[in-house]
Amino acid sequence: MYPLLRQALFRLPPETAHHLTLSGLNTLYKLGLGGFVAPHIPDDAHTVMGLRFPNPVGLAAGLDKDGACIDGLASLGFGFIEIGTITPLPQPGNPKPRLFRLPEARAIINRMGFNNEGVDVLINNVTRSDYKGILGINIGKNAATPIEHAASDYLSCLNSVYPHASYVTVNISSPNTKNLRKLQDEQALDDLLGQLKNGQSVLADKHGKHVPIALKIAPDMEDEQIAQIAGLLMKHRMDGVIATNTTLSREGVEHLPHGNEAGGLSGAPVRDKSTALIRKLASHLQGELPIIGAGGILDGADAVEKIRAGASLVQLYSGLIYRGPGLIAECAKAIRDMRP
Repeated sequence: MYPLLRQALFRLPPETAHHLTLSGLNTLYKLGLGGFVAPHIPDDAHTVMGLRFPNPVGLAAGLDKDGACIDGLASLGFGFIEIGTITPLPQPGNPKPRLFRLPEARAIINRMGFNNEGVDVLINNVTRSDYKGILGINIGKNAATPIEHAASDYLSCLNSVYPHASYVTVNISSPNTKNLRKLQDEQALDDLLGQLKNGQSVLADKHGKHVPIALKIAPDMEDEQIAQIAGLLMKHRMDGVIATNTTLSREGVEHLPHGNEAGGLSGAPVRDKSTALIRKLASHLQGELPIIGAGGILDGADAVEKIRAGASLVQLYSGLIYRGPGLIAECAKAIRDMRP
């Protein structure tokens, strides 16, 4: 059914189709029909960051920024759901249009700019949800917050979401918030991770539980910066790393309609860049902390490639737009079958 549905959705503006899809999933869930949308996915448990994931295929952040469709998305069979990116205060994001399809390349360009309703709305949505599985909450900074004060926004969000999250992702790699990627520079990242780990320790004592923190990084890094980030992740005993976010590269799509729009490019064109970074990162980390692989997964073979490069889990986003919910089961089966 999905190829027919995709034809209809692709006739709509991308952001309109996005909201319509989420609304439809919520409606199906409320009618008790959510399970009919995707095939059954058998358990294939993976323990990562001290958490038991029923299968290794998750939803990447960005699709459900405010946690408004957790139950509908969970009914598709994901092993875990990541919502956000959320910021302390509501913000509208960048001006529209800000989301573009590149169907010939099976790609998407977005410059959304952390549009969201603020952390309090997200927490209300989480508490109303029926979902009891692994829930990641992805946090960022408000656009109006100067980069030198970014840590205060991350700590504010961390304090708010900590009791409600299975794990927290720190997004310093979106290309759509001015200067955000400067937080990946060695000194800035060293300071930020130190403050986050101190905050985590205080919150663990307060709430009586350890909630893992993962860092989400960009694919657009040289080998020296990859090595620096790996060293800092180990130095601060971070719980995990998500590799990768979208790319600023336009290699292979420059000639396509919308190919030179500003923003982050995702989908098939980022696959090899993301996988190469995972491989290099895994070489530096040597198993000290797990990698969650994301970027350009459009079939089961792509998911397996991420695992073989060094990822413990994978996340989907753009692939869902082009392949539909059947991609989740396909990736889960491919990863399960790769083991002898």
